[in-house]
Amino acid sequence: MFGDYDSFSGNDALLAQVDNTEQECSQSIDLTSCTKNMEDKATVETSFGYLQLQNAKSKELIFSAAGNITGFRTEEENHLRITSEQENRTLEPGDCFLDDFPSSQLLYFEEMNKTSVDSRKSSGTKEDANDMNSCLDKMLNQSSCHHNAEHTKINNELSLSTMSNLNKRKSLKDHLKNTMTGNAKAQMPQVSRTKQLREAVLSEEICAAKKTIETSSVDIGPFYGLPSTVKDLFVQFRGIEKLYEWQHTCLTLESLQQRKNLIYSLPTSGGKTLVAEILILQELLCRQKDVLMVLPYVAIVQEKVWALSSFGIELGFLVEEYAGSKGRFPPIKRRMKKSLYIATIEKGHGLVNSLIETGRVGDLGLVVVDELHMLGEGSRGAILEMILAKILYISKTTQIIGMSATLNNVGDLQQFLQAEYYSNNFRPVELKEYVKIQDSIYEVDDKAENGLTFSRLLNFKYSSNLQKMDPDHLIALVTEVIPNYSCLVFCPTKKNCENVAEMICKYLNKEYKNQRENEKQDLIKDLKNIGKGSLCPVLKRTIPFGIAYHHSGLTSDERKRIEEAYSTGVLCLLTCTSTLAAGVNLPARRVILRAPYVATEFLKKNQYKQMIGRAGRAGIDSAGESILIVQEKDKHLVRDLVNNPLENCYSNLFLEFTKGIQSLLLSLVGLKIARNPEEIYHFMCCTLFGVQQQFLSKEKSLSAITREALGCLIEKGLLKGKITSEKEQKSQSNLEITQLGQATYKGSIDLAYCDALYRDLKKGLEGLVLESYLHLLYLTTPYDMTYHCRPDWMIYFRQDMDNCVINRLYLSFVLYALLKETNIWNVSEKFNMSRGYVQNLLNSAASFSSCVLHFCEELEEFWVYKALLTELTKRLTYCVKAELIPLMEVAGVLESRAKQLYDSGYKTLAHLANADPETLVKMIEHLSRRQARQIVSSAKMLLREKAEALQEEVEELLKVPTDTSEGLLTTLP
Repeated sequence: MFGDYDSFSGNDALLAQVDNTEQECSQSIDLTSCTKNMEDKATVETSFGYLQLQNAKSKELIFSAAGNITGFRTEEENHLRITSEQENRTLEPGDCFLDDFPSSQLLYFEEMNKTSVDSRKSSGTKEDANDMNSCLDKMLNQSSCHHNAEHTKINNELSLSTMSNLNKRKSLKDHLKNTMTGNAKAQMPQVSRTKQLREAVLSEEICAAKKTIETSSVDIGPFYGLPSTVKDLFVQFRGIEKLYEWQHTCLTLESLQQRKNLIYSLPTSGGKTLVAEILILQELLCRQKDVLMVLPYVAIVQEKVWALSSFGIELGFLVEEYAGSKGRFPPIKRRMKKSLYIATIEKGHGLVNSLIETGRVGDLGLVVVDELHMLGEGSRGAILEMILAKILYISKTTQIIGMSATLNNVGDLQQFLQAEYYSNNFRPVELKEYVKIQDSIYEVDDKAENGLTFSRLLNFKYSSNLQKMDPDHLIALVTEVIPNYSCLVFCPTKKNCENVAEMICKYLNKEYKNQRENEKQDLIKDLKNIGKGSLCPVLKRTIPFGIAYHHSGLTSDERKRIEEAYSTGVLCLLTCTSTLAAGVNLPARRVILRAPYVATEFLKKNQYKQMIGRAGRAGIDSAGESILIVQEKDKHLVRDLVNNPLENCYSNLFLEFTKGIQSLLLSLVGLKIARNPEEIYHFMCCTLFGVQQQFLSKEKSLSAITREALGCLIEKGLLKGKITSEKEQKSQSNLEITQLGQATYKGSIDLAYCDALYRDLKKGLEGLVLESYLHLLYLTTPYDMTYHCRPDWMIYFRQDMDNCVINRLYLSFVLYALLKETNIWNVSEKFNMSRGYVQNLLNSAASFSSCVLHFCEELEEFWVYKALLTELTKRLTYCVKAELIPLMEVAGVLESRAKQLYDSGYKTLAHLANADPETLVKMIEHLSRRQARQIVSSAKMLLREKAEALQEEVEELLKVPTDTSEGLLTTLP
């Protein structure tokens, strides 16, 4: 620590030098102390983000004034910092909620407390508030401890400066002895000097990168405008050491440097997401703006939250989930850190609306849309179009990035998004497409006359019995790759998935059971635990062969466990529906399409490309194969399928009338984006529908369609005003939204059901039954789920009532049984429904309950529902015992995993946030190190988010009002 000196007391030269310089520098020290006191006082009043910078400036002044005693002052400050940190780490019993930590986590704190007792006694007792703050800081993130130490040091130095006269009289030599003795005895602080330096370097690099991005479009800094630490994190968390050439080209495009909107398109598995993530990090760290990432499905949102939480913890930004019933409207306005909002399409729309309403849409620096082609897919495409159109119209500073593997009419999308376009055919693993007709296999060849070239004949001996059971030769095709490689078989229906899995297992060699036998038994055991003792008989027969089915009939826990087993190679074959192609990334060596159909509809080119895009695993396979099985009758259709271009992407605003154009116009008036028909028409011209209007609606003009939709809204009582003819446009008055209209768009209620919802809630007030949740469950059962309900009248007899009411009541019985039993298996058997449908009902009810809550918040007459629906929404969201809810708030932790964690002693979010990933791996069955790290990172992120939300509320309460005259204000003590 002290260079060549074995003992500082034995070196007289060093101490003599202190004596000689003490008198010479006394006046400089006095001046320095005064300057330091003034600067530190100013520093405390600034925001937390500048504490280190201001403290560094203060040190520079000390060095310049004190001259040759620089080293001695540094040692004194080190002693103050170490003492301060040890005082903060030492807590009295009951000061903190760490006492109920699992034993594995308490060992660390016990050792830390033992080593800090002497320091605590000698330096006095700190206030309890400081101890609690220190405790909370450690709970949030150990990596932030040095910030707290610096903060405490500043406060200590402020108090020391008031005693400057006493310090001046004290011999510097004696003080140096005491300081160095204390340093020698004291345990090293929890955060090493190396880590502090590393984080200081990170801060400097972020500042440098920010300047680079703002001032230059050529020099992109150490890692595409980001600190080099980001590159290290991609290596650590993703194993990505080098970007593909196309990724480098895309990231250095002139259009991106000029912050133009961009659409880019590459085949599936080409690495599109990595480019988006680098752009997101640039926005968060360098430009200090919030980011919205829109993804199509809840499962993908949760997966992305899980994956990016680790980056957020290391780089100091927040990751917030907006999916299902999760998400706050409007989001908390963060003063210190920036947020990455990861949202489904529906939740993203609600988020953007709330930002527009509060005047904060300018805080969004970047919006990233994955699967941009979904603009052309029904009501969800219409909602996605609304999000983008509103941002384009209102915020000229927000950049939009869209990506997709299946785009065709890019010109329309470019015009709509005012965007540049980049495309590439790169694929890390070569994909070979084949079509099987009877025994012959043909390769898809663009140069061939009919698009197909003969490749080979199937060489597999079939018995007459096997030929009858497997006329499509599926067994021959899958046994060419399994069990050494993985395989996906896409089937038209859910039932077909199960039948194909069973058929393949029936004729497979028994030797397949010997592959990873113990791990397969563990998988069966886990699935049985998930089902609380129940296991699907099909899975029980197929898993020993390494085969399982995957479709929406499984619960979320079951699907996740099967996906994990497939990713780790325990399962080598999945029979699945087309939803897997658009969901989580599960690649395979060979992809087989059982038939060119999805249910009864012939396959679209976009769907076909997404399915075959799963073939070929980067870094594992040298090539990927897809085989489409075709019957003779469909040969001509399949030739068109493989040779024709991708389908065009068309606006659905007009086709989805109540969820499309009417919903859009209602929100435009409610948010005061456009107040009269002329302004609304101007907005509509900026939508994708406005770009494509002449093609989509040849009979009516855009103006006529707009006026017709406004007339419907006025007729429904959602808007007030008068629609004048086009000739009278100049004298027209503004439209106003009604209370019902306000509640409808804020609650994201489908306009087709807003009247029915209002009537049901109004009638409910006449005799609300609160003995149980049943009445509330009925009111929050989604209307659109009733169309898929087929009540079993042997359980509940038919009554002479409206069919929709009966179906809704029936579904509320299902939900009521779920809340009582929390066992999806038992409830699905009781009501003769698939467990996947029951879980979908539960998820839909939780989301709709959240919408009804927002609906009621806008109508004063429904005040009674607010508190009731808040609790009900939480119960529906998790549908587990109350003690598991805090753990299930963590992204990626489902019921079965939450039970494992709870039983192992991790009972709260704080326990999980401070867990050691290595300890988790040892204590939790079938938990990989990667999963353990991600769970801990997600828990830390959530805990930090909650704590900072509370801090924001405190600061908001203490903020001095800006609209109060000076004479009315007093200075706080």
